[in-house]
Amino acid sequence: MIIRRETVDDIEAIGQVTIAAFKTLPISNHTEQFIINALRAAGVLTISLVAEIDGRVVGHIAFSPVEISDGSTGWYGLGPVSVLPEYQKQGIGQSLVNEGISMLKELGGEGCALVGDPNFYRRVGFNHAPELRYEGIPQEFFLVLPFHETVPQGMVAFHEGFFANA
Repeated sequence: MIIRRETVDDIEAIGQVTIAAFKTLPISNHTEQFIINALRAAGVLTISLVAEIDGRVVGHIAFSPVEISDGSTGWYGLGPVSVLPEYQKQGIGQSLVNEGISMLKELGGEGCALVGDPNFYRRVGFNHAPELRYEGIPQEFFLVLPFHETVPQGMVAFHEGFFANA
């Protein structure tokens, strides 16, 4: 498996991987591919990585800046992350997360936030932090990974691209 930055040639495959990965998830409203495209179009797709096996894109992860109401900077949102169903539970998603987090740290990032499955994301270091909140979802699904000991306090806002539905 190779993990690398996306290229223009990967965009269609990323969409297909994302649609397939979320197709049967009841928690999904099936707009994840639109989110990625909106983040890319807005120029805020800070890190976009693909996992490739035998020349085929089988996974993707996106990171984009988030705003925190206390004015803290250097925080990013993780998501969506997608792996083709036939390649899931093989460590591809975890590898994408780990590589992306490493790259965020190299960029001088302060931390990362996401909405997702706590059972998966706790394995890669994410936890609930009562100092940070995200409105509209049960807080046990809002997880953060600070890169330093200081955790900001306030409401987190993901880029408006996360509300794209077409």
